[in-house]
Amino acid sequence: MTSRPILLIEDDFDDKVFLEEVFSELNVQNPLVWFETCNEAKKFILTSNEQMFIILCDINMPGKSGIEFKREIDASMELREKSIPFIFYTTTANQDYVNEAYRKLTVQGFFQKSHDFEKTKQDIKLIMDYWSSCIHPNSKAL
Repeated sequence: MTSRPILLIEDDFDDKVFLEEVFSELNVQNPLVWFETCNEAKKFILTSNEQMFIILCDINMPGKSGIEFKREIDASMELREKSIPFIFYTTTANQDYVNEAYRKLTVQGFFQKSHDFEKTKQDIKLIMDYWSSCIHPNSKAL
């Protein structure tokens, strides 16, 4: 059985490379699939038969923000039924975004990016450990 992909929606190439190093050092076996825009990620999700592990999404994205993308997911039965855990992983962690994410959207996490390697590693390990253990519609625990 192949590992379920992690979708990384991130327009900053340096942040993408940084996260790839973190995932590599943590020896995460799930493939990291990178998208520079939310529209590319949406197209992939809609056309793929793969079961995704999680979505890590930045908020400030070109064209469509991560918040707008999550609103689209929540409004689409087809996308919602895929039951992909959605986590904001972003530099922009102001109170308005956090409030909207949890009060109006169905996010499963909100993390602020750090440029400290060990802190980022700690955050990613926490996310991976939780979603590897958590029972949800896509988990194999049922």
